[in-house]
Amino acid sequence: MVFEDIYNSYWQKIFRVCMGYVNDHAKAQDLTQDIFVIVWKNLPTFRKESNIGTWIFRIATNYCLRQIEKDKRIKKSELPLNIKEDNEISIEGQIKQLYQYISSLSEIERIIISLELEDINQAQIAEIVGITPQNVRVKIHRIKQKLTQKFKENAD
Repeated sequence: MVFEDIYNSYWQKIFRVCMGYVNDHAKAQDLTQDIFVIVWKNLPTFRKESNIGTWIFRIATNYCLRQIEKDKRIKKSELPLNIKEDNEISIEGQIKQLYQYISSLSEIERIIISLELEDINQAQIAEIVGITPQNVRVKIHRIKQKLTQKFKENAD
């Protein structure tokens, strides 16, 4: 395993997971960089008992949770609820809204939906967060309902 290949394969995914936690571009970049330093230092100890991606996502979620605890809730940047462009919400605006809504979820919900958005399969998500695959499916369904409701409430 070459670190550069791992970094190139996972950097954007880990960055988006971090964005789900902090909703702050600069802070997410810092967290992502810190996570890859941890991955690089610990790569020789990777036991190959799971997929390398699962291992990296586990490191990322644990690190983000520790940082949130350490910072006693990282301040989230204030984003406007309705970013409009010619009476339509732009795609970029919708993405910002999505990250804002994700950042308002509970920690476990942020982990699960961030991994789901990265197309991590539900069995891997279950392994990363330590719950059953059935519980992951239920939680994903409920999280999607919450996010959909937030978009509906702010569409007015």
